[in-house]
Amino acid sequence: MSSNERTFRELGLSEYLLRSLDELGYEKPTPIQSASIDPLMAGKDIIGQAQTGTGKTGAFALPLLNKIDMKINAPQILVLAPTRELAVQVAEAFGSYAKHMKGFHVLPIYGGQSMQQQLNALKRGPQVIVGTPGRVMDHMRRGTLKLDTLKALVLDEADEMLKMGFIDDIEWVLEHKPANSQLALFSATMPEQIKRVANKHLNNPVNISIAASHTTVESIDQRFVQVSQHNKLEALVRVLEVENTEGIIIFVRTRNSCVELAEKLEARGYASSPLHGDMNQQARERAVEQLKRGKLDILIATDVAARGLDVERIGHVVNYDIPYDSEAYVHRIGRTGRAGRKGMAILFVTNREMRMLRTIERATNSRISPMKVPSPETVAERRLSRLGEQIQETLNGDLDFMKNAVAELCQQLEVDTDLLAAALLQQVQQERPLQLPTITERQRDSRDDRSERGDRGGDRPRRERGNRPAPTSFGSADTLKDNPDVKMNRYVIDVGRENGVGVGNIVGAIANEANIDSRFIGQIQLFDQVTTVDLPDGMPKDILSHLKKVRVCGRPLNIREAGDEVFVDSGRGAPRKPRSDRPRGDRPRGDRPAGAERRPRKPRDNG
Repeated sequence: MSSNERTFRELGLSEYLLRSLDELGYEKPTPIQSASIDPLMAGKDIIGQAQTGTGKTGAFALPLLNKIDMKINAPQILVLAPTRELAVQVAEAFGSYAKHMKGFHVLPIYGGQSMQQQLNALKRGPQVIVGTPGRVMDHMRRGTLKLDTLKALVLDEADEMLKMGFIDDIEWVLEHKPANSQLALFSATMPEQIKRVANKHLNNPVNISIAASHTTVESIDQRFVQVSQHNKLEALVRVLEVENTEGIIIFVRTRNSCVELAEKLEARGYASSPLHGDMNQQARERAVEQLKRGKLDILIATDVAARGLDVERIGHVVNYDIPYDSEAYVHRIGRTGRAGRKGMAILFVTNREMRMLRTIERATNSRISPMKVPSPETVAERRLSRLGEQIQETLNGDLDFMKNAVAELCQQLEVDTDLLAAALLQQVQQERPLQLPTITERQRDSRDDRSERGDRGGDRPRRERGNRPAPTSFGSADTLKDNPDVKMNRYVIDVGRENGVGVGNIVGAIANEANIDSRFIGQIQLFDQVTTVDLPDGMPKDILSHLKKVRVCGRPLNIREAGDEVFVDSGRGAPRKPRSDRPRGDRPRGDRPAGAERRPRKPRDNG
């Protein structure tokens, strides 16, 4: 089905939605939106075959929001998504589109989140629920999610849900939806099982197939930096120090992030300013004008605020927060490489966001090359070089008075000129030291500080009473066989053989709750009361905080770095074999940790 060139207004969307779309910078519908909005507005079922990044969330969210009855505070739209990340992303999109619909509520529900928190939110009567199949089923069985008022159900990324073993859950939910409710199925591919679901449950559906648009920005050098969330600021500062550029625009997702990052960069001596939609027009124009004139080097912007921004001086675009879709990425990086000039686009990506990176590459038909975070030595060299350039300019002036001052200070302090020069250089560079500590050194210093305060005692595993063997260190993480370049760190969790845990339980919990590809979960060793697991170094704090609370076999993981912690095992057997030596069939999948008192998932279909 070919798309037309109609505008959002011509597609019949409400003024509330049109206002939000205008503020978001949406100029015209994407092909999947143009093809889907009409039939969904008409109440028809649809099958949409389109890649992630083609605007498919808007394709179903906009027409279904248009049909919501705001007088009813009960679920009217249910969206099933394969992962909690996609569920949150889709929920945020609904919230953005419905910004001007007073009384509108959307709720993402997924495994790993507090059940009580979800129960409280459900009582407020959200009109839209976006959830993973497992948690949606939990609420339906409890009676806390009723579908009596449901007008439409959407299966988003159906092929991914099939791969993750959700097909039976999807069937169960579909069998419990109202017979007269609308059904939309979106999938990048159409495996036979998805076709069977569509044939069974969809009523005379409209079939839509949209090829991904391939956009290549040849004048822009595209790079990505893989970095943990809590090391992003440090990585950004190092990149800013090393890259040669006149003007930079840094993209973030939210206004709060925009203001916060601008303040942090200002505190580090960078001439920067926020640029977001809540700023008045005069302030926004002033910031852009300062960038044009060279009085400002960096703008930290949201997508809305940067709409239509055209400044030739911008040599770099930094995606500090990865965009939600490929079109937003193309619009962002299009701020550089203008008027025939070369530009560079740098994308910061966490482990959890690698899938979106590959999606952007496919959708834009471009190669985004890896880029290493500049080392402290490289940053020191660059800072020293710039300092030398500044001093060179000063050397051309009259320095007679300063020469006498140096001689007098050397005599007064009884030091030679080399030592005095080093001391003065140290004083001048206090705010931006030439020698940076490594991330490992900072982590070690942080552990030493905690040790001095006596904070670590509560994190140690339980000890056996009676005669104890000598304490033993957990050791350090092993290198991944298939990914030797990934730096690993060893962690300890408070669940072991005595709790009935297996390696598969651990892999399932961490893979699902932290959204880590199982290839990056290294060696796992089971002991009686604790377990060690090797994970990529620099795990984000929010993920570790979440994993601490995740329960496996009835016990919270309480995950923490192994560090110098020691343990005493009861000696009833050596640690189990590493995970890589065990069959893949015992790795559970799904949107909740294995070991909970629920029926087991089918293993992931890797085919």
